[in-house]
Amino acid sequence: MKYLKTIGIKSNQPVGRGFLFPYDVTFASDGKIFAINRSRVKQNWSSIHILTFDEEWLGDFGRGKLISDDDYHFELPVAIAFDSKDLLYLTDEGSNEIKIYNVEGKFVDRWGSDGFGGIGFDGPSGIAIDDEDCLYVVERNNNRVHKISSDGRSMLTWGEFGTSEGQFNMPWGISLDSENNVFVADWRNDRIQKFTSDGEFISEFGKSGYGEGEFNRPSSVVVDSNGNIIVADWGNERIQILNPDGSFKTFLHGEATLSKWALEWLNVNLDEYDARKNSDLYIKQLPQHLRTPYHVGSQTEHVFFGPVSVKLDSEERLYITEHSRARVQVYQQS
Repeated sequence: MKYLKTIGIKSNQPVGRGFLFPYDVTFASDGKIFAINRSRVKQNWSSIHILTFDEEWLGDFGRGKLISDDDYHFELPVAIAFDSKDLLYLTDEGSNEIKIYNVEGKFVDRWGSDGFGGIGFDGPSGIAIDDEDCLYVVERNNNRVHKISSDGRSMLTWGEFGTSEGQFNMPWGISLDSENNVFVADWRNDRIQKFTSDGEFISEFGKSGYGEGEFNRPSSVVVDSNGNIIVADWGNERIQILNPDGSFKTFLHGEATLSKWALEWLNVNLDEYDARKNSDLYIKQLPQHLRTPYHVGSQTEHVFFGPVSVKLDSEERLYITEHSRARVQVYQQS
């Protein structure tokens, strides 16, 4: 993987460009990037930002419940995905719903608020969509995967609480490979599980730990066209890439640089810019008591801190969303 760029800047404002706890990105058919800006839970001014790869900010839509008084505000948005018709599906673990918007950000529908096919959602988080526009939604609190048709019918659920094959403990992220096999980031079980599209268990990868092929609360997973499995190893503050058979391939630890938005801000806040230039922000080694993954991430600007989501665009560029650094690092497959 070759590092390309960083997108984003931290902003404490409810409008305008900039992020505060971004959670996920996805891509429209024209390549535009849609990003969840979750904000702090108590502030709750969540929105979806629209931007380009070249960091042109195109606007945002949606609002948190403290700003918007309509029925379709965001409460705790987690993940987003587009279908083949450019409809955007958003999981909201606060309202236990899936909310649907068109590519212009206009509200279309919502599922789950009054019970869903007699089943309902409980903690919907990761979402993936197959080539027939069927949705696969992870329900963290129900410890299951929910398969839903494009017209909103509940088709299948699988999973229950536990540590055995096909069981989950607060699953979070989900992704599909080119054959529509389903990969689930089984968060508290520190593993990735692989299933058929009908929920039949195939295999599992990983265990708890800090070494190669070991995870600490994996939050997201995506599979590239070569079958490589890319995991947001959230608790270890890193990205881990596995071969198609699940064996270890490599780590990414982060190489962030200043984004275009950050540079534009610094160029009109020269005192801040001068202070940065006179500082050594590239910390190569911390004191012994600050060498846990959390401390390294929190004390070292360029490395990952809170890598919550991994996504691939149509050119197979890898986007790593960091909620605690309010940015997205982008890598190119090498």
